[in-house]
Amino acid sequence: MASGKEITSQIKSVENTKKVTSALEMVSASKIRKSQDLMNATRPYARMMRRIISHLGKANPEYRHPFTVSHGKEVKKVAYIIVSTDRGLCGGLNTNLFKKVLAHMGEWKQRGAEVTVVTLGKKAGSYFRNVKVDIAARVQDLGEKPQVEDLIGSIKVVLDQYRDQDIDEVFLAYNDFINTMSQRPEVEQLLPLPESDDEGVPDIWDYIYEPDAETLLDSVLIRYIESLVYQAVLENLASEHAARMIAMKNATDNASDLIDELRLDYNKARQAAITQEISEIVSGAAAV
Repeated sequence: MASGKEITSQIKSVENTKKVTSALEMVSASKIRKSQDLMNATRPYARMMRRIISHLGKANPEYRHPFTVSHGKEVKKVAYIIVSTDRGLCGGLNTNLFKKVLAHMGEWKQRGAEVTVVTLGKKAGSYFRNVKVDIAARVQDLGEKPQVEDLIGSIKVVLDQYRDQDIDEVFLAYNDFINTMSQRPEVEQLLPLPESDDEGVPDIWDYIYEPDAETLLDSVLIRYIESLVYQAVLENLASEHAARMIAMKNATDNASDLIDELRLDYNKARQAAITQEISEIVSGAAAV
């Protein structure tokens, strides 16, 4: 059994750790509301944009935008836009996402396709650099209020490659915020645009474009892709604060349990030391 001094030192160390985890829990609890408000404010726009643009997959226009056209059955190269956190201490949030992305990548590699990634967040950048995957672009330090302008450059790299047919499919990977207790890793197809699953849409139909389809669609579809990626960043931000709050709460609870166990060990060690001293005194008195 460790001495009383050693146990006291351990208790102080765990108490200091508990203070840190408790502070991080409170910080995340205060930030999660702001990130949820920001996320919920953009959700209706992103969902409506997704619905309208996905209808183009069932449209029958004279002009078909490159983003709506598949490059054929044989996929030679795929790209992933991967959204992660810049900081750690958020449980298995990033790990679960990376596992799902790697499994998804593995399926394409088995078909002989090459893989390239765009990472949004420090954790994704460092992780996929070690995995030795081709990284086309990296963005980090987006902060608590991400801006679309910070994402445009990295998104444009992938869009240009798809337009030039250097990439055949593009996927978006992020953590979808379900609620404070649940965050779900998602891998969604961005390009080519998936067809709408809206049963109310006719099989053959089209919009009326002004001034012309090519000019309008090029502007709208780029804005649409940017809005989806931006929404994914906000979903991931809310997921980050929720996951960190839960992880730090669990760490604080574990620290409290460990302190109780150490104090019990300290009391046992102190009682053993007192008993030994009494025994030595009694033995000395008996010898006299």
